[in-house]
Amino acid sequence: MLVTVFRGESGQGPTKSEKRTKQMKVDNFFSPIDIAISGLRAQGKQMEVISSNVANARTSDAGKGEPYRRLEAMFKSDGDLGGVKLDKILPDMGDFLEVFDPGSPQADKDGYVAMPNINLPLEMMNLNIATRVYQANVAVLKRYQRMVETTLELLR
Repeated sequence: MLVTVFRGESGQGPTKSEKRTKQMKVDNFFSPIDIAISGLRAQGKQMEVISSNVANARTSDAGKGEPYRRLEAMFKSDGDLGGVKLDKILPDMGDFLEVFDPGSPQADKDGYVAMPNINLPLEMMNLNIATRVYQANVAVLKRYQRMVETTLELLR
């Protein structure tokens, strides 16, 4: 994106006799739309990860003889001036929950079954936060759209 900068001797803009313009290149520029969209994408992925955790909260065998392990989304900055993106989805290496169920075929010798390390109230709280951040990014897009529409109306 190129921005034209006019500089007159008075600092008020160019005079008729001045025909000089200086072009300045703006690198790594994120518009409000780019930042909001990156937030929408990131929070969409966050909600997918949380949904997976909630759906597998009672999965006592996810393969390899272990229960489902809670996943966490890690984000990182998507540039110098704004934006965010999903960096990694990592398993939570916390201890599995132990549930006493001596009748289960997966129970150990003491009657305990290893269950996923998922705390449903925490997952619901994280989902609520992700939803609100998603809604905030949608609100930014709507306000930006209204601002552009108002600007176009003023130019008519």
